[in-house]
Amino acid sequence: MESFVAKRNLTAKIAITVIAMLLTSLCQVLGQDTSTQQAASGTKVRSVGTIKAISANNVTLTTDASAEVTVVIQQSTRLMRMAPGQTDLKQATPIQLQDLQVGDRLLAAGASTDGGKSVMASSAVVMTKADVAAKQEHEREDWQKRGVGGVVKSVDAGAGTIALSTGMLSTTPLTVRVSKQTIIRRYAPDSVKFDDAKPGTLEQIKPGDQLRARGNKSADGNELAAEDIVSGTFRNVAGTMISTDSAASTITLTDLVTKRPVTVRINSDSQMRKLPPMMAQRIATRLKGGAPAGAAGAGAAAASGTPQSASARSSEAPGGGSGGGGGFRQGGAPDFQQMLMRLPAVTLTELQKGEALMIVATEGSAEAPSTAIILLSGVELILTAAPGQASTILSPWNLGGGNLGTGEGP
Repeated sequence: MESFVAKRNLTAKIAITVIAMLLTSLCQVLGQDTSTQQAASGTKVRSVGTIKAISANNVTLTTDASAEVTVVIQQSTRLMRMAPGQTDLKQATPIQLQDLQVGDRLLAAGASTDGGKSVMASSAVVMTKADVAAKQEHEREDWQKRGVGGVVKSVDAGAGTIALSTGMLSTTPLTVRVSKQTIIRRYAPDSVKFDDAKPGTLEQIKPGDQLRARGNKSADGNELAAEDIVSGTFRNVAGTMISTDSAASTITLTDLVTKRPVTVRINSDSQMRKLPPMMAQRIATRLKGGAPAGAAGAGAAAASGTPQSASARSSEAPGGGSGGGGGFRQGGAPDFQQMLMRLPAVTLTELQKGEALMIVATEGSAEAPSTAIILLSGVELILTAAPGQASTILSPWNLGGGNLGTGEGP
């Protein structure tokens, strides 16, 4: 959901977002705004970001908006250290200028005479790089322990519930309960980077969306009280390739369903893989209603229609059981991401006109085409066997991640 992302990066990004929110709360405590802005007086500003450099008493800050601000630490500056998670300045520990390090998170409030390019800090709150790293690790572990991911089956906004198909052995969807305290974020239509995700609402979540949630499960495991949710709408496209544009890094294919051309962008986060003929045959056999070869080959099980995490950031350990071969869990559905990562990679230049492709992509927007998250070639047999089902085979990947973050992120 940047992509189709590495799970540790996802947790880190969610942790950074949480930390930014905590710093925002501190801004409110200090009576300041939430981004480097000039107050009505024209002199009071506040800035928050990561320390890039320290020279004498000048601290160069890279803000969360990617701007650079010079924070001047004066003798009168109230300099404090707080741990991630703390919001009460009474819990802060006084520190000295020499305690600051590159990589620390800093929130500074003070006066500016140049529109916020520099700040004469009257107060500054620091979250150290080590504390931030510890928070990220804790978030990652917590998402692994208490996070779930899958495909949204239905949403009841009035009751505050989401029915989530998680790909577990049970065919009963997991009920995700949403409260006023639940933090909800939504991926941008042209990005799967958690950094680009925006605050969202329950009403934005629709059936078919990919969703990851974190919280405590009920005793019977059928419900989860969500503390955090991240979701997004993604496209499943199956068809034959018309052309590639290496300069623009795009692929144009004829959608098997709409019969219309679709252009999809490829970036560094796009996973491009080629399905071996034997695996393609197994999937095709399963789609035709035949018995899968052997112990439900990887492709056949992947085509079963049961949503299953495909994210490298999946909260479940890859191949959680023996037996069944690469990507399979004992007695359960395959770990799709592990299976996918074992397939041979393919490059844009290797794809041929007329070749059959299956793609999971971002929703896209009027300003930007969809971006491929997963591209799978070598799927001619699948499209021939069941063109109506083929476009959905790759859908059971989840956001858990990637740049999604929540403990790495979702």
